[in-house]
Amino acid sequence: MKRILILVMVSVLGLLGCAVSKTSSGWDPASDASAPDEQASRDAVAATIANFKTADPGIARFFDNAEGYAVFPSVGKGGAVVGAAYGKGEVYHRGRLIGHSSITQVTLGFQLGGQAYSQIIFFRDRSDLEDFRNGNFEFGAQASAVAVTAGASANAGYSDGVAVFTLTKGGLMYEATVAGQKFNFTPIE
Repeated sequence: MKRILILVMVSVLGLLGCAVSKTSSGWDPASDASAPDEQASRDAVAATIANFKTADPGIARFFDNAEGYAVFPSVGKGGAVVGAAYGKGEVYHRGRLIGHSSITQVTLGFQLGGQAYSQIIFFRDRSDLEDFRNGNFEFGAQASAVAVTAGASANAGYSDGVAVFTLTKGGLMYEATVAGQKFNFTPIE
């Protein structure tokens, strides 16, 4: 009986995570899924950057000095023992859009709940950005992110060529990690 209850909880939370991801990323079931709304995506990225700068004005130094950055306006995450996360975003080189990206993550361990958050990854130099573009990028077990609050970026720095910041949008989850995130990059032709 206990196993069935756990299986039901995992299924419900998994569906909740998918629903949070699709709803918060602007998905519209009435729209054509094969024709992404580029302007809506750029608007969401601009709003996300503004939200990060409002929450912590000091983060502007990363935008000013990084070789590039990836902005994920909404990442949905949910789980109960087994968790999953997904989000879509845009990648910039010195402020110029160069491609689109997606995050996927599967985790195993003590976790419960669901949440939506925004994430920005800053790349210190060209080789770090190229690793991301070439698909040679994944957060290992020791990866961590700075939760953006006023002044949080003041002591933040790069680790292995990247700096990661998150801003919670909603939900509650006991477990917060970027370890195990994998990325897909699609260049703009």
